[in-house]
Amino acid sequence: MAAHLIADVEVKDALAYEEYRQKVPAVIAAYGGRYLVRGGAVQRLEGDAATHRVVVLEFANTAKARAFYESTNYQRLLPIRQKASCSNLFAVEGGVMALRGGGAAKLPLRCGCSLRA
Repeated sequence: MAAHLIADVEVKDALAYEEYRQKVPAVIAAYGGRYLVRGGAVQRLEGDAATHRVVVLEFANTAKARAFYESTNYQRLLPIRQKASCSNLFAVEGGVMALRGGGAAKLPLRCGCSLRA
């Protein structure tokens, strides 16, 4: 069953973030991942949560998504993203067919931000 990584990223240092943005696609592809959404315009339809840069990645399954996130290559890039931005990141299992069958399980991944005031 497909799994998606969904990130809401508030970029604080665009120049530093650019290095991450340039290097991460190759790591994503190495684990069979692909971008579904990468930083397009966001329009909030409900609620009052702030929205920023939204990224949605698709992987063949949760194991592949976690393998990407926990890989040595991604772990080398992670500090670059964390220094340049504040992020919320979720792994969500399931695709359209899974949602018709009763929903999807959210599998949270660690996140953190040293830039919060």
